[in-house]
Amino acid sequence: MSWDRHAKIAFIGSHSVRKSNAVHAFASTIGRAGRSVEVGREVVRFNPLGLNEGATSEAQLWVLMTQVQQELELAKRADVLVTDRSVVDNFAYYLRVTGGEDPFGVEPLIRRWAATYDLSVRLLPDIGLLADGVRSTNDAFRDEIEVILDRILPIYLPSDRCVSVPASSVTAEFDWWAIAERMAAIVGEPLIDGQLSTPLA
Repeated sequence: MSWDRHAKIAFIGSHSVRKSNAVHAFASTIGRAGRSVEVGREVVRFNPLGLNEGATSEAQLWVLMTQVQQELELAKRADVLVTDRSVVDNFAYYLRVTGGEDPFGVEPLIRRWAATYDLSVRLLPDIGLLADGVRSTNDAFRDEIEVILDRILPIYLPSDRCVSVPASSVTAEFDWWAIAERMAAIVGEPLIDGQLSTPLA
């Protein structure tokens, strides 16, 4: 049976911390539990206004609004929505560009929208940057984002709704089951369908 209450979990952090790998591995875990799952992609990769160090405040505004739009479109399609980024870590990139100012007055939306994530998983940058043809390989840039994240995450994400995982742990052997169970407990739904005695292989 489908869950009465849909769940949303975001994988967050700076760039090149294996978020996309974690998203797909976690979504696979949800599928093995017999639950329906949707995956939200990292929207900045489709930004027509620019990204990385050269992004403008308008470019980062586009990212924030597109993130919200994607989540609205996908949220009710499955028991669990797994997102590659959230409004909160995207807000960190916005704040870097704007020097900590909020020229478009988006902070109230970020605060309210942050409360819609049942759980967030922060990937910590204990691995080197790798070129993927899209994201920056500038260590100083990533460090700047991490400093902002350290400052804003406690403001927008309650500590009991945010889990930290070293990026180096995101391997084929990492077991996402405990985090999936934690997410299910938060929304008050059983991870495994009552008709299933064990996860699907």
